[in-house]
Amino acid sequence: MIGTTTPAMPTAPGVPAIVSSRFGVADGHTLEGYRSSGSYEGYSALRAVLEMSPSAASEIVKDASLLGRGGAGFPAGIKWGFCPADVWPRYIVVNGDESEPGTYKDRVLMERDPHQLIEGCLIAAYAIGAAQVFLYVRGEMAHAQERIAAALNEAYAAGLVGRNILGTDFSVDIVLHWGAGAYIVGEETALIESLEGNRGMPRLKPPFFPAAKGVYLAPTIVNNVETLSNLPWLFSHSVEEYRSVGTDSSPGTRLIALSGHVENPGIFEVAQGTTTFRELFESELYGNGIRAGHELKMFIPGGASAPWFFPEQVDLPLEGRVVGGAGSMLGSGAVVVMDETTDAVRACLRLVRFFARESCGKCTPCREGTTWEEKILQRILDGHGRPSDLELLLDVADNISPGPYPVASDPANDLDAVPYPPRQTTICPLGPSSVAPITSAIRRFRHEFEDKIVQRDLIPVEGVSVDV
Repeated sequence: MIGTTTPAMPTAPGVPAIVSSRFGVADGHTLEGYRSSGSYEGYSALRAVLEMSPSAASEIVKDASLLGRGGAGFPAGIKWGFCPADVWPRYIVVNGDESEPGTYKDRVLMERDPHQLIEGCLIAAYAIGAAQVFLYVRGEMAHAQERIAAALNEAYAAGLVGRNILGTDFSVDIVLHWGAGAYIVGEETALIESLEGNRGMPRLKPPFFPAAKGVYLAPTIVNNVETLSNLPWLFSHSVEEYRSVGTDSSPGTRLIALSGHVENPGIFEVAQGTTTFRELFESELYGNGIRAGHELKMFIPGGASAPWFFPEQVDLPLEGRVVGGAGSMLGSGAVVVMDETTDAVRACLRLVRFFARESCGKCTPCREGTTWEEKILQRILDGHGRPSDLELLLDVADNISPGPYPVASDPANDLDAVPYPPRQTTICPLGPSSVAPITSAIRRFRHEFEDKIVQRDLIPVEGVSVDV
């Protein structure tokens, strides 16, 4: 380790701090701090990459099986290879519009180690032959924007960004772009629309994915902040060292934003595939147990859009395939813990309200359906619920993300029938994201909904049928 400082959030024994080694360094966000601290010398990886061919650099990323950290978990090296041959110019767009409820690890990466991200951008740009990098940062992240802007000024002044980088023929510009605070632009095509000055609304795909027609209808690779932040460590060490952590299918580490009802919430860098949710919640290195000695009731394993997990899933590892096979996803790296004191109906409403208000309105099922989901849940919480509201909620959910789903009148319905990954009648997954908390809560805590529904005494009128 270069320097004498240690990470603010220590990793488990034997797990390297691949992206968080400068979290505890006071000046780690500066060029001097980046070069003199952490587990490698800042920009030494870029110098090494510029001595190899772009195709060789891409192959290293493929061999390392670097998985995307933005939610989908798609291998970055394979994604880079989707750019059509001999089509220029090409662009890289960095998705820094982190706005999933419970997620805040990319913001901290941008604030505490912006040069690591910049070096990762440069390595990726060299590997795919990009002419320009657009670093899109969420509008509310003022501190992250300021840190990145200052780091870019330092990098340009040092000849690390711009023309003839480090005395080579490689030239690339990095443009910092501030978002306007819309959750929907976390979806890559909506982000591209926003970047081009349009309203942030997703594009239809197929026929064209960003790698074929993205920014200005040119080949574009969209990568997450944490994904690119892995590259300097990877090229400063080796594929073998990178793959020695985690599992064959999910090598390396990943940042987890742990929040909710644990004694020690925060950001932790954990080994993929081998760390379990129980370790994350209970280990002194991480969550240090459920708050005040309470019992775990449920947890969200991958951001607000992920279906909920329950105590019986707590021993699952943080491995994408395993979590997906159990009916949810690791998603954006946000794990939200809820203990026995949590009102499942109220928690469900809080999440659904977010998605209803962040819908861009382009797709009717999402625009109308999420609004009705919120209204029905609010009616139940206000004490004006109807006996038919649970079936109505699931019917609205089914129109956004077709089921089958368990129905209130059939408690014995097979809970494993809920489909994952979700089907959708919308262009992007925002609508189905609102369905996840509803189906999760009704499947497990139907009685909490029923307890809040007021059974009215209706006086029948002769010859008139009353439907409640």
